Amino acid sequence: MALILEHCTVWDGVTDQLAEGRHLLIEDGRISEVSDRPLSSRVAERVALGGRFVMPGLIDAHFHAYGLSIDIAQIDRTLPSLRALEARRLLEAALQRGFTTVRDAGGADLGLVLATERGLIRGPRIFHAGRALSQTGGHGDMRAPDHFQLCSCATCGAFSLVVDGPDEVRKAVREQFRQGATQIKLFLSGGVLSPADPIWMNQFTDAEIQAAVFEAATRRSYVMAHAHTADAVKRCVLNGVRSIEHATILDEEATDLIVAHHAFAVPTLAVVDAVREMGPALGLSPDKIDKAREVSGHALASLDRLRQAGAKIGFGTDLLGVTTPRQSSEFRLRREVMQPLEILRSATSVNAALLNRSGELGVVAAGAWADLLVIDGNPLDDVTLLERHDSIRAVLKAGLFYKNALPS
Repeated sequence: MALILEHCTVWDGVTDQLAEGRHLLIEDGRISEVSDRPLSSRVAERVALGGRFVMPGLIDAHFHAYGLSIDIAQIDRTLPSLRALEARRLLEAALQRGFTTVRDAGGADLGLVLATERGLIRGPRIFHAGRALSQTGGHGDMRAPDHFQLCSCATCGAFSLVVDGPDEVRKAVREQFRQGATQIKLFLSGGVLSPADPIWMNQFTDAEIQAAVFEAATRRSYVMAHAHTADAVKRCVLNGVRSIEHATILDEEATDLIVAHHAFAVPTLAVVDAVREMGPALGLSPDKIDKAREVSGHALASLDRLRQAGAKIGFGTDLLGVTTPRQSSEFRLRREVMQPLEILRSATSVNAALLNRSGELGVVAAGAWADLLVIDGNPLDDVTLLERHDSIRAVLKAGLFYKNALPS
């Protein structure tokens, strides 16, 4: 199938320049040509865009396809078949917001990937970590302190798997990759929604982290790690973790280490803001609300540290349940300390580099997948356009329209 998008203004996902009066030829799902002259084709369908803004599809690098509830224990109790149908709803909604790719940070599986590839789910591309790995009593261990377990079975939930010791970590990493994972997720600090670990708690030993990093490297992949605190971030970077998730409570040393080791930081302001605003309404316990407030008090300052230090800043949201419609709020929240160009690069070309897909995703260029947004207005001037979803007139993935509100 061939398609020509005529008379558009292109932002390529990388530069600070706009290219007006451009024409895009799309063939077999990829961009074949970007031209300043009209293009000819005997077979291509033509769509006149009347000068509208065209940019790469957005990438959310911290997404939970199975995030049907803010209560992780409820997700664990949900039948897998029902969970998959809920995931379809969340994925399809994300694509309609302009997110043509998501990196799932724990829970998604090969079934969702295949269902999307086969058209059973009209959703984004999925790069999934399988089940995230947690130590006993860590952020991925959702057993309450008064939980009593008769057997010594491995604890496995919808999002995570509890493992202890380098050998268990190594085996679990190999198993996630066997099941099609594209990267590995570890929990290395405490978190807000888990019942038994304070935010300041360091998790996993250096040897356990190194086992995961080594095994990921054998697959030419990498480790992403949940890490709120500066101590956890330092341990991440010094042990070879490539993608630091949240990074909400940073100091100068941790920030400098991220930069020096060429790691990526993926702040998730959307979930911090949602939990801070909606905590009591979400039914969160007072201790979880307190942890959310602790994190939210540092998140913007940490993002500003990263920006000033020149770190590679990815774009993620980490939303669950009723908070998921706030996915695009991440653009507005980052505006407090970042320029629109920086934010848009984070959600396109920087995230593509994080996924090891530079040149294929997050860019408008010959050879890239034709994952594109057509927008009324210029988000480089007003990035909050992306939160006003009616301004996104069209969403294309692999050259096919998944949303088309263009005038006929």
